[in-house]
Amino acid sequence: MIQNAKAVPFRLASREECPQDTRVQVGRVTIGDGHVVVMAGPCAVESEEQLLECARAVRRAGAAVLRGGAFKPRTSPYSFQGLGEEGLALLAAARQKSGLPVITEVLDPRQVEQVSRCADILQIGTRNMQNFSLLHEVALAGKPVLLKRGQSATIEEWLCAAEYIMAAGNRQVLLCERGIRGFDPLLRNTLDLSAVAVVKQLTHLPVVVDPSHAVGRARFVPAMARAALAAGADGLLIEVHPCPEKALCDGQQSLTPEAFAALMGQLRALARAMGRDVVTVC
Repeated sequence: MIQNAKAVPFRLASREECPQDTRVQVGRVTIGDGHVVVMAGPCAVESEEQLLECARAVRRAGAAVLRGGAFKPRTSPYSFQGLGEEGLALLAAARQKSGLPVITEVLDPRQVEQVSRCADILQIGTRNMQNFSLLHEVALAGKPVLLKRGQSATIEEWLCAAEYIMAAGNRQVLLCERGIRGFDPLLRNTLDLSAVAVVKQLTHLPVVVDPSHAVGRARFVPAMARAALAAGADGLLIEVHPCPEKALCDGQQSLTPEAFAALMGQLRALARAMGRDVVTVC
């Protein structure tokens, strides 16, 4: 734990630098103002029909941001890598038709300008948390950045990665806890919900939780989403697919639209009990 301000290696991200919570504006959506923002959609953009069906479903259920991957970093080179430029075009069309702002991942510094034209939030995935040249480029893009925690990263390393973005001039950073590598084969990762409480004490930046990638099994996602909200998360990043069993990427952890709608009802009730509410796009 950080002992004093002089020892803090993430000065700009620390509460010593900015005691008040940072609010990140994404179109008409504010993240970090005490309300809960849910970002939902498919792990990967597969087709126009799939993406639009999902966008309409998650908006109807109350999501405020549409997620979807055009470029997908995969462990195996033979797995589906995303539609690339075509996927970006489909995300731009879905944004226009659904009215939802879009978050998508950028993998390479050379992609930043192109992805920025289609995305409202640039996502840095766990594998790229310490890709410092990429962090510098997304900072220069001037868009909000969602920075996922590395699967083996300490909290201090995670916050130092955020500092790279902020030091380059971009203060619109969202921190995303998505689970750290554990040893239990029943779960994809171990969701570190204690990190939400700790990080909220150390930094003024909003904290988002991705329960889908953390647990890797759809049946556990609702419980972890509710727990994340109870822990004080400013937002949730949830995978939804119209037909998870046919998904080209991470179908086993994706909720159906019906399951997502049910979860949103639970989240609204829990938020009300905590004196908060779930943001929707009017």
